[in-house]
Amino acid sequence: MMRSLFSGVSGLRNHQTMMDVIGNNIANVNTVAFKASRVTFKEAFAQLLQGASRPPGNTGGINPIQIGSGMNIGSIDQLFTQGSLQSTGQTTDMAIQGTGFFVLSDGSKRVYSRAGNFQLDANGRLIAPNNGFVVQGINADPSGNFSGAASITDIVLPLGQKSPPKATSKITLTGNLDQKALVGDTHDMAITVYDAAGAAHNLQVTFTNTGVGTWTWQATINDGTGQVTVNGQDAGSATFSPTGALLTFTGGTPLDVDPGTVGGGDNFPVTINPGTINGIDGLSGFAKQSNAVVTFQDGYQAGDLNDISVDTHGVITGFFTNGVSRSLAQVTLAAFNNPSGLLRAGDNVFAESANSGIAVLGFAGSSNTSTVTPGALENSNVDLSQEFTNMIIAQRGFQANARVITTSDEMLTELVNLKR
Repeated sequence: MMRSLFSGVSGLRNHQTMMDVIGNNIANVNTVAFKASRVTFKEAFAQLLQGASRPPGNTGGINPIQIGSGMNIGSIDQLFTQGSLQSTGQTTDMAIQGTGFFVLSDGSKRVYSRAGNFQLDANGRLIAPNNGFVVQGINADPSGNFSGAASITDIVLPLGQKSPPKATSKITLTGNLDQKALVGDTHDMAITVYDAAGAAHNLQVTFTNTGVGTWTWQATINDGTGQVTVNGQDAGSATFSPTGALLTFTGGTPLDVDPGTVGGGDNFPVTINPGTINGIDGLSGFAKQSNAVVTFQDGYQAGDLNDISVDTHGVITGFFTNGVSRSLAQVTLAAFNNPSGLLRAGDNVFAESANSGIAVLGFAGSSNTSTVTPGALENSNVDLSQEFTNMIIAQRGFQANARVITTSDEMLTELVNLKR
């Protein structure tokens, strides 16, 4: 009779554990990227009263006789199903679609998290704000390139970092030079170019008509303090067919631009691209008003980082005040053979365990099949309807086991009272 008491007690104790898990799930229904748990039960030790016997001949065998002694916790499983994504519009927020984990470090150990509510600290490091752990990844070189030999380290994105200037190396001419222009008519076009120090200079190209479909050109620098002639191939000619196609373009291969004393920069070469010979994709010579302009130059001044964005591969791109954008870093993702084997370490992070497997580090969209959704967070995967149903099941199980204890106690009372 005492066995039923012990069985009832085990039922009470383990259903209380089930309620503890359910309560924790419900408490974290709004926790970023929280993963719910579930409890499974298993039968406890069964006492053997009589063993089984083989069939002796014409009669059948006898089955074993056993009495169970209650139940125990079989497992508490972590459910890593995908949570829904919620857009936040916050630049540094990231959500993972797939089975990957963000990698975080406190400088001595790495932990793993699905919560991507990141921020920048005073040193420009990308961190998890609830514990200060630094997000891990690879940082790009000053040109925005990722090295295959780069080591995984802290992601640092200091707003205000510099983008070096770039000297103009080519300009593109586009538009029409009037086939009906008179000899001596001119057409000017200008654009701002930059030397190696990032100083701006006004480059002017003047076309002069010398006949039907024939023009000469001259390049000069005008910075407001007088004309400074472009050295080297600073002049040339252009001819057009009767149908307006560009036939020849000479000179400017490349210009040797001398900025003079204005800005104090060194000479820098600039190649002129007038378009395709025998084509009209650049300069053309139709019988209509001249409207040719310089449409492109590839130089720029120095700039400061003032904004960032993240793509689906976890690549963080920086936008600088000089209009340049380049890759700054890429977030690392981890994968595990058995994510349910990870240890919860608090603060929305997990740690490796003996049965989780070693973290396999990679990058979204390539060595890791997961993708990153920028400007969004993953919601908890707790299903409230399922949790309330489980709560009813746990409550009824607890009540039933309590009734077993009450009934066993009444039977013991009757047994004690037999002597009366």
